[in-house]
Amino acid sequence: MVNLSTIVKLSILAYLFFLLNIMRKNNLLKTTSIMLLSFAALPFCSSAQTTRLQLNDLSSFKNPPANWSVAGSVSSDFNKVNSLDKKKGSGILVNINDKKKNEDIFTNFEHGDIDLSVDFMMPKGSNSGIYLQGRYEIQLLDSWGKENLSDSDLGAIYHRWDETRPAGQFGFEGVAPRLNVSRAPGLWQNIRIIFQAPKFDASGKKTANARVVQVVLNGVSIIENAELQGPTRGSAFPNEAATGPIRIQGDHGSVAFKNFQYTTTVNTKSPTGAEAKGWVEYKPVYVKVGNEPELLRSFVDIPEKKRVTHAINVGYPHNISYSYDLSNGTLFQVWKGGFVDGTPMWLFRGDGNTTAIGSKLFLNDAPSLAILDSEKAAWPDTLDAKYGFRSKGYELDEKGYPTFKYIVNTYNVDDKITSDDGKMLTRQLNIAGPVQKNVYVRAAVATDITEAGEGLYSINNYEYYLQVNKSLKPVIRTSAKGKELLIPVSNNDKGPISVQYSLIW
Repeated sequence: MVNLSTIVKLSILAYLFFLLNIMRKNNLLKTTSIMLLSFAALPFCSSAQTTRLQLNDLSSFKNPPANWSVAGSVSSDFNKVNSLDKKKGSGILVNINDKKKNEDIFTNFEHGDIDLSVDFMMPKGSNSGIYLQGRYEIQLLDSWGKENLSDSDLGAIYHRWDETRPAGQFGFEGVAPRLNVSRAPGLWQNIRIIFQAPKFDASGKKTANARVVQVVLNGVSIIENAELQGPTRGSAFPNEAATGPIRIQGDHGSVAFKNFQYTTTVNTKSPTGAEAKGWVEYKPVYVKVGNEPELLRSFVDIPEKKRVTHAINVGYPHNISYSYDLSNGTLFQVWKGGFVDGTPMWLFRGDGNTTAIGSKLFLNDAPSLAILDSEKAAWPDTLDAKYGFRSKGYELDEKGYPTFKYIVNTYNVDDKITSDDGKMLTRQLNIAGPVQKNVYVRAAVATDITEAGEGLYSINNYEYYLQVNKSLKPVIRTSAKGKELLIPVSNNDKGPISVQYSLIW
C-alpha cells in the first residue's frame, strides 16, 4: 500500500528525473508528434455576421425529398443499427433512411468561403456526409472506437475517384483524420469546417484550388490546410465553381442535425497550439501514452473552480484518459485523443498545471461517495471533517491500472477505473465497512438524466451515456443543480459492497 506522503515524494523525484531526461535527450525540451493535436480551433471572426439556418420547417432547402423532415427531439437505440426516432416539433433536421427512395438535400443558399458549425447525431452503423458547394465531401460515419482511420471515417475529406487509374487506385487524394475523437452512436457531436473556395479569373480559369483550412471534431482539430485538386467522389456537379449549395447525403443512413450556423468571412490561417497560447518562442511539452498506462500528478483547472490541486491524470492505451481528484475520491473529467499538455509545468517558472489534449467531458468535482442525513438531503460539495475523508494513495495492478484507496467515515473504499478498448471507462468501487442507511455513490449530476433502456442512461440530452446494472437499483432525483443519478450502497454481510458503472461517449 502506498501512502500519500510517499506519493508526493515519488512524484517530485519522477518530475526531476523526467525533466533531466528531457533536457539530456532533446536539448532542454521534448516535443512529439502529439504537438499536432494541439492545433487551436479558430474563433468565428468577431467582425463577421453569423447566420443560423432556420429549422422550423424545410423552407431553407430546395425541393426537400420525402426522407427529410424537422423534429423537436430525436433519439437512437444505442445497440440497433440505423435506429433513429423523432418526436414532433422543430429545430432538428432529420433524415430517416429506410427501404424506400432516399435522396440528398440541398440548401437554398450557395457559398464560396465558409466557416460552418453544426451538431449531428449518428445512429449505430450510419453513414452520411456534408458536401461543401455540393462538391467536396466531409465524411460523417459511425467511427466510434475505430483505431486505424481512413478517408472514409468521421471528419475525413473523402477521396476523389477515377476509374482510368490502375486497379486498386481508383480512389485517391482523400485525407484521413489525424485521430479518432468520435463519440458513441446516438450521442450529439459537433463538427466545424473552415473552407476556402476555389478561385477563378475573369475568363473562368481556375487560379487557386479549394482548400479545407481546418476540420474540428468535438473540439479537436483533426485536419488542417488540405488542398483539394478537384471534387471528391459523388460530387453533385461535374465542374468546379466559385459557389455552390451545402448538400447533405441522405441515401446511406439515418442522421440528425441541429444548431447549423455559418459565416462567409473566413480566417484562412490555422494557428498552432503554441501560437494560440503565446508560446511561439518555446517548444511545447506534450506527454503521451505508450503501451501501458501513464500517470501524472499536476494541478488541473476546471470550470467553476479555479484549480484542482490534488489531481492525477491517467492515460490508457487506445487514446482514452481521465483526471481524478485525490482530495475527495472524484473522477472529474474524461477525454479521448492525446494525453496532456504539460508545458506550464516546465515553462514560465513551472506553475504545475496541465491541460487535457483531446475531446473532453467535464463531469463534476464533488465527492463520489457520501453518507446522507436522509434520502432528500443535499449532496455535499466537499468531504469535511464530519465525513472523516482520508486518502490512502493508490496501488497499481499488473497492467499498470491504478486502484485509488481512501476512507470515508467508517468505510474503506477501493476505486478502480479501467478501459480495455478505448470506447468507454468502467468504474468499480469496492466499499467495506459496517452497514449504514442512506449511503450512495453519485454517478452523475446533470441538467438532464433520462433512462434509455436496459440500465442505459442519457446524460445532458445525449451528451454521454451511463451504463448501470439494473440490479443496483439506481435512483434519479431532482436537486438544486438539476438531476442526480444515485446508486444505493446496499446491505451486504458477506464482504465488501461492489458498485460498478460505465461511462460511454
